Amino acid sequence: MNILVVEDDKRVADLIKRGLEEQDYTVQLANNGLTGKLLAKAQEYDVIILDIILPDISGIVVCKEIRITRPDTQIIMLTALGTTDDKVDGLDAGADDYLVKPFDFRELEARIRALTKRREKRNVVTATALRIADLELNLDTFTATRAGKEIPLTPKEFKLLLFMMQHSGRVVTRNEIAEKVWETAFDTGTNFIDVYINYLRRKIDKEHAIKLIHTRPGIGFILKPDNE
Repeated sequence: MNILVVEDDKRVADLIKRGLEEQDYTVQLANNGLTGKLLAKAQEYDVIILDIILPDISGIVVCKEIRITRPDTQIIMLTALGTTDDKVDGLDAGADDYLVKPFDFRELEARIRALTKRREKRNVVTATALRIADLELNLDTFTATRAGKEIPLTPKEFKLLLFMMQHSGRVVTRNEIAEKVWETAFDTGTNFIDVYINYLRRKIDKEHAIKLIHTRPGIGFILKPDNE
């Protein structure tokens, strides 16, 4: 899991970073609102931990701006302001949760787990259609369309595209694809996953200027518009 911590108090930021990294999270720090906002817009994070009182831009403003480009990213407001009005302001700005300093680190971990489970349940269980740019996957009719034109997919291609759309904006590894789509361990001696990725590329990207499927050499693949 990739987490951004926007916190100007170096001691607090370092404590959060060290604690989360011990749980195998990948953590990036920003010590002001502008840096946090730019990082959040440039990269995909599973969770953003955002302080309200920052030296340059209010965390409330940063949260609102992040929500414009990252509507599905989970945001936890972390601040010393603990009144009901402060909490309402943070939640109205688009935060998913609110934690008041000082806090027990175990509670922060629990909040992170709860938010990510909630997002996974919403994306995987309740969604009947997934959409990235002009690509749409309908889970009721098992059809895919791009720019309104239907794309014929085999059952395995559909399942692969579904997995990538559920994890759009982040790199998925060959191991993940093998386990979740083929329900098997990835054999490094074969290239069947790359073959299927190429099948999808020909069907989804070939006739369009904006490409959606990208290779990250040595890591895996990512589904996102190449103009983002």
